Amino acid sequence: MISRVEFEIGGATMIIESGKLAKQANGAVTVQYGDSMVISTVCAGTEPRIGFDFFPLTVEYREKAYAAGKIPGGFFKREARPSEKETVSARIIDRPIRPLFPSDFMAETQCINWVVSHDRQNDTDVLALVGTGAALAVSDVPFAKTIAGVRVGRVDGEFVLNPTFDEREESDLLIIIAGTADAISMVEGGGNEIQEKDIVAAIEFGHENIKTIIAKIDELKGMCGKPDFEYTPVAEDEALISKVKELVGDKLDEFNRLADKEERKTAKKEFQNKLIEDLAEEFPESESSIKNAIHDLDSTSIRSMLLTEQRRIDGRKPDEIREITCETSFLPRAHGSAIFTRGQTQALVAVTLGTKMDEQRLDELEGESTKSYMLHYNFPPFSTGEARPIRGTSRREIGHGALAERALFPVIPTEEGFPYTVRIVSDVLESNGSSSMASVCGGSLALMDAGVPIKTAVAGIAMGLVTDGDNTVILTDILGDEDHFGDMDFKVTGTAEGITAIQMDIKIAGLAIETMNTALEKARVARLSILENMNSTIAKHRDDLSDYAPRIITIKINPSKIGEVIGPGGKMIRSIVERTGAKIDITDDGTVLISSVDADAGLKAQQIVESIVEVPEVGRTYNGKVVRITNYGVVVEFGSMDGWLHISELEHRHVARVEDVVRMGDVFDIKVLSIERDGKVRLSRKALLPKDSGDSARKEKDEAKK
Repeated sequence: MISRVEFEIGGATMIIESGKLAKQANGAVTVQYGDSMVISTVCAGTEPRIGFDFFPLTVEYREKAYAAGKIPGGFFKREARPSEKETVSARIIDRPIRPLFPSDFMAETQCINWVVSHDRQNDTDVLALVGTGAALAVSDVPFAKTIAGVRVGRVDGEFVLNPTFDEREESDLLIIIAGTADAISMVEGGGNEIQEKDIVAAIEFGHENIKTIIAKIDELKGMCGKPDFEYTPVAEDEALISKVKELVGDKLDEFNRLADKEERKTAKKEFQNKLIEDLAEEFPESESSIKNAIHDLDSTSIRSMLLTEQRRIDGRKPDEIREITCETSFLPRAHGSAIFTRGQTQALVAVTLGTKMDEQRLDELEGESTKSYMLHYNFPPFSTGEARPIRGTSRREIGHGALAERALFPVIPTEEGFPYTVRIVSDVLESNGSSSMASVCGGSLALMDAGVPIKTAVAGIAMGLVTDGDNTVILTDILGDEDHFGDMDFKVTGTAEGITAIQMDIKIAGLAIETMNTALEKARVARLSILENMNSTIAKHRDDLSDYAPRIITIKINPSKIGEVIGPGGKMIRSIVERTGAKIDITDDGTVLISSVDADAGLKAQQIVESIVEVPEVGRTYNGKVVRITNYGVVVEFGSMDGWLHISELEHRHVARVEDVVRMGDVFDIKVLSIERDGKVRLSRKALLPKDSGDSARKEKDEAKK
């Protein structure tokens, strides 16, 4: 039976339907908004997956090319690996739903979202978020609460729900919000230096609309929802847990007062290995269970210390930031570089400046475009003292890079003011919490070091939270363990004027607006402190670019002259590149970008291009070359133009034969007399000669006869 709910929200009709497609999945729905549509499914087993100590949930978001009436490029003409947009969208769905599964449910679970129709106006990532929430609601997979999501923009000071792509171009704020009817569970987005109160207002606006969508999903659930299936919970050996607790005693409390990460990690590891060895005979083949029991006790120890003593693992107070050091110009040949270190988190960030030819070309469902600013984040295993395989860029690296890229975007200069392609690479060298925020700070420093005219510095801070229901502690600049054992990871970036990016993940059921407000204010204070530290290292972008960065000259030509600069089959432009060594890029509007590390080479290329497109000016003098001789005159080439020099304009005296005065290939100055209606240019040589100069050729002949 097909069940369906249809309602108006955000100025468009949303339709959620179940029972027509993918009926063998535990739960499946379609969500349509405008002419954009996604299919969302959920499938899960009932038995825990053996050998896993974490919930094996997989979330996929994939865009079908046919959704926008396109055929994929490439040799195979199939959809390839997920794009950055697809990966980030999958993470946005994964993060808010993961905490809402039962803690003892460890069966393989998979949520798949397919974009099957795209109207190029309504984005499908939030539709997939709604679809996943609806598929879980109508399924028999155990799940705590109905969840949904929206995107919020702001145009002309007014909040807009699920703004179209056109509206997003005008919006100064864009955030995706996910939550239940009771609380917010995920926030992701950014804006153009937005005030904290406006972020909170946007979240409240989004949450009210989330409640509307959830009410409709619950209505659909009432029509076709299935009762939760029975599953086998993760078995716990109470005797083993009790024994581990007895042997651990206060040891973990002692270890968690060791401020140094490596010292603390080593002490715990040695103690854990000895405990496993001591219990091997009584509890054989229980290594994994012993580790899990120690992990749970470790969590209790850390959380108790925070809640009862408000003491952190490294001894800091809740609002205290770790020691920060900044350094610029570390890499001799990079166009700009910086090292940003905060405690035991360190990022080496490099900036490379390129030309328009270096832009990233994107072929997405909403259309083709180019990208002249990008930030790439790398998290090698040595940054946490581990040895593990490197198998391409991970989802986490893509997600952290997208966050840092979004954070710096509002201060990146426009192409008109700075016609460079900007690539930032953040290589994390050490990590103990908030490496993405270190990448933002390091990226800001490196941009200034490169001479990129960013208007102000950008800093980032990661906030945490621990709560037991009665007591709550908000933490500034969280460590890795505080993130792992805590209840919130709340990253905020911005300038001194306001927020540029925000990302919040909640591991509990949700977060009250009041708590979020407090966290944002504490983040603002921390951000200003970090900015002060950064500005003491470099407060303004350098006036000059690196000697190794390309110099770009921008000139405008008449679009009708583009063909002349390019030449037949690109012959002319290739010739200029070969002669000067400069790179040349021409856009359809007649903008010519000439780039070269050697400034003289760029100027030479500019002169050649300008001479090609130059329009002759009556009365002006040019240097020309004879390219053709006739009985009545010669054709003279000057710049990219040809002109007619009549025999009567060669000398002041009568000239019987052209060859008596000039030969093929002769070079001399000529003056433009007139430009005819048909475009023919009339030239004169004699106009530049003294009237008493005489006929040099005739004089030479007379002398020869004598």
